[in-house]
Amino acid sequence: MNHTDIRDMLETAVVASRLAGQRAMEEIRYVKSSIKDGREMVTQADGICQKIIIDRIKESYPDHGFLGEEGGSQGIFRQPPRGADDIWWVIDPIDGTNNYAHGLLCFAVSVAAFWKGKPIVAVIFDPATESMYTATEDTGAQRNDSEIRVNDEPLSRFSSFGIDSHFRSEMAGAIQRMIKNTRFRNLGATALHLAYVAKGSMIGTITTDAKLWDIAAGVFLIETAGGIVTDLQGKRIFPLDVAAYTGQTIVMISANRKNHPDLLKLFSSGS
Repeated sequence: MNHTDIRDMLETAVVASRLAGQRAMEEIRYVKSSIKDGREMVTQADGICQKIIIDRIKESYPDHGFLGEEGGSQGIFRQPPRGADDIWWVIDPIDGTNNYAHGLLCFAVSVAAFWKGKPIVAVIFDPATESMYTATEDTGAQRNDSEIRVNDEPLSRFSSFGIDSHFRSEMAGAIQRMIKNTRFRNLGATALHLAYVAKGSMIGTITTDAKLWDIAAGVFLIETAGGIVTDLQGKRIFPLDVAAYTGQTIVMISANRKNHPDLLKLFSSGS
């Protein structure tokens, strides 16, 4: 995979994400929602926006594979690659659907391209603020074409830390400590939590109930911006076999390098 290939893929992902985000902003005026699998909200815009992304990418890369959140009655959308490159696009057309369904403009489009089990292109688009977060190894991590980096703030009552809407009961003690000792934030959109860690607006975030499409772009964005993302055992999230992924929950800690060891210790102990 050469530099030109990756650059072209990034341009395609940016266009596809922007098209989907613009359509989501139009659809929010007429939003219709329902409950999927008894636990997740979905709107008519999720399927529409996912199709926009896939159709746009297929114009340039018809043989690539796709993994998406919205598969209708089939659950996950999965279309294996047909070419020799074994490239997968992992897509969340609207991350923050619950916000979106209630007219809250805190949601994002997340698109990542995987090669050999690792992301090589990442895009998170926040259509409400026209913020386009991108990452490749060549370009680094950027927001609207300007470089971004994780911050170096220590844990303090002045630092912002992202917490999921739902967390595991065994983490209650650690969560309570973070609520008490930081300016904790819950945006209702995992991709935006990760983007804000990458650009230094948050010192870190705990992600307890995410799927691959929620975090694929954000993990690469943070790592490219100089941060660290691991599971609770301190293991990196990628590489991961996209072809074998069936919707397992991913628990992870994302942070700047200064805070990650302390956060890992705190959340792995649960107290």
